[in-house]
Amino acid sequence: MSSREAQLLAREQGVDLVEIAANANPPVVKIIDWGKYQYQKMKEEAKNRKKAREKQSELKQMKIGLKISDNDLNIKIRKIRGFLEDGDRVKIMVIFRGREMAHKEIGQELLDRILNEIGDGIVVEGKAQFNGRNLSVGIRKK
Repeated sequence: MSSREAQLLAREQGVDLVEIAANANPPVVKIIDWGKYQYQKMKEEAKNRKKAREKQSELKQMKIGLKISDNDLNIKIRKIRGFLEDGDRVKIMVIFRGREMAHKEIGQELLDRILNEIGDGIVVEGKAQFNGRNLSVGIRKK
């Protein structure tokens, strides 16, 4: 219909004439209540933001000392598995204290042991790196 007819129809109904697609030929317009339209649009955007936040995985850190006992290590590994099941990425950090820096190979062996015990189904993001007194590696679920 012509723009004049659409404007008259919108005025009669007490609502607004809103241009939807300006680039179309002829331009596409809708007869809607502008306030209600804005409210629905705002609600939909908030819902999309909430959904995007839920999908975003967190980065969890697990710090492990070089002299950790077997039972404590098993508890930490169980916790790491839980994080991975929730879809989170995990950064495993082996902490070196004092003269332990002289035995970096022990820390690497501990890290390899942890990765082996976690098992298959994980992806190691890069290789283990030293950052100061920490040996760290990132992992995530396949």
